[in-house]
Amino acid sequence: MTFNPERTRTGNKILRQRLKGPSMAAYYPRRTATLKDLRALYPELDTWDDDEEDRLEHVALMKSRGKGAPSKSKESKKFVGKGKKPVAPTAT
Repeated sequence: MTFNPERTRTGNKILRQRLKGPSMAAYYPRRTATLKDLRALYPELDTWDDDEEDRLEHVALMKSRGKGAPSKSKESKKFVGKGKKPVAPTAT
């Protein structure tokens, strides 16, 4: 028992528990290679991804109906990271 006359919560109960990370990591299967990974490794191979083709077809259909995502603005990118503009001295 530790000396705690104010009886404040110290979190000792939680800190004494076993760590959950290793057991959670062991529960899920390891990540396997996907078509995207194979394309990155072997770009010369001619691969076909049905799910990606369906997605691209759906996006094209939505754009043709005018329901697609808005285009990215070119103006907002030129102001990123510039910071505040310096204040010009006023003539008095």
